[in-house]
Amino acid sequence: MTLRKIAGLGALSSLFFPGLVMAQEKTLNSGDTAWMLTATALVLFMTIPGLALFYAGMVRSKNVLSVMMQCFAITALMSLLWFAYGYSLAFDTTGMEAGVTNFSSFVGGLGNMFLGNLTKESLTSAFPESVFITFQMTFAIITPALIVGAFAERMKFSAMLVFMTVWFTLVYAPIAHMVWGGDGALMWDWGVLDFAGGTVVHINAGIAGLVACIVLGKRKGFPSVAMAPHNLGYTLIGAAMLWVGWFGFNAGSAAAADQTAGMAMLVTQIATAAAALAWMFAEWVAHGKPSALGIASGVVAGLVAITPAAGTVGPMGAMIIGLASGVICFFCATSLKRKLGYDDSLDVFGVHGVGGIVGALLTGVFAAPALGGFGEVENIGLQLWIQFKGVAVTVIYTAVVTFVILKVIDVVMGLRVTEEEESVGLDLAQHNERGYIL
Repeated sequence: MTLRKIAGLGALSSLFFPGLVMAQEKTLNSGDTAWMLTATALVLFMTIPGLALFYAGMVRSKNVLSVMMQCFAITALMSLLWFAYGYSLAFDTTGMEAGVTNFSSFVGGLGNMFLGNLTKESLTSAFPESVFITFQMTFAIITPALIVGAFAERMKFSAMLVFMTVWFTLVYAPIAHMVWGGDGALMWDWGVLDFAGGTVVHINAGIAGLVACIVLGKRKGFPSVAMAPHNLGYTLIGAAMLWVGWFGFNAGSAAAADQTAGMAMLVTQIATAAAALAWMFAEWVAHGKPSALGIASGVVAGLVAITPAAGTVGPMGAMIIGLASGVICFFCATSLKRKLGYDDSLDVFGVHGVGGIVGALLTGVFAAPALGGFGEVENIGLQLWIQFKGVAVTVIYTAVVTFVILKVIDVVMGLRVTEEEESVGLDLAQHNERGYIL
């Protein structure tokens, strides 16, 4: 089997074939190993404490512990699910062949359940497979954790655990396989460019979040009752942690301490800075004053949008992607949400869903060498169509399966806390604790 090497699909294509015997012997590279160990820790840092603090500051004080608890519980749950079967479902290549569409094009097999094929000496690219497994585990952790922000302050903790388990199994793992599974995987064969998870992580989580907040319904009193963030200091600290940790997310996806990682780091910084300022100035013009919440949201929008493009776009393309995502996500998280009336508590769809779509589509444009990119894109129109197909399949598949999962759980055990529990707050109602001593 010939492995396709397209810059921007997560670096060396051998990265996605941990069990494949290569023609030339793999050799451990201590520099690459050290960087991947560091990148893995940075991505975990994005969820705990980064995302936990980012979300905790945006909810009301009576729910601060509940969202942090959800982030911590998801971190533990996804770690074990990834070990048990998630890694196998996402990256098992059994039955796959380039250009052939079959069941294995959509999801991997169970041949590596409980990491039964892993040894201490196993290598992926030039570093231990154990490190690759842990690196990808951190992606599987943060993706469902992002969804928490959409239904914050109203889902039962027990229902959340069941939902995340089933969603990870039926949605996250198949999408990861379709995009990153290698020759024979559906979107890989199409040529979809997703360097670090714009499709797999952000569109996936954003669409799931939108469906979840619609199925659960609005929070009690929304939108007439004021539900302002209770501690924007937490949110800014969390956003800062996400910004720093994201270098592990994007530069780590190069799977080596090399030029691709260096460029991914640079374009991530440029796009994020551009998006932060774009959101800030858009808000300033629209509302008369720039806000701390606005610039923090702009930071995340830029990080999201550059994620699929980080390995293939140049600095100028990164700036344009950042500016576009900042303005578009601001509009969607404010005006569009108000107009449509859905209660996406912490703007998961407006930032991650929309930002992921913007980034995925613009990757098809600015990955072209003619526009300063580094991808093998000769026909921008064709690549844009390929990116659009990848976005469309992810949106439709995630929306439909997420809807079905939520409806079944609602029938079996109920999704939402009672009105009384919602009024008291989930900290006390679900965990018998308070975030603050009154």
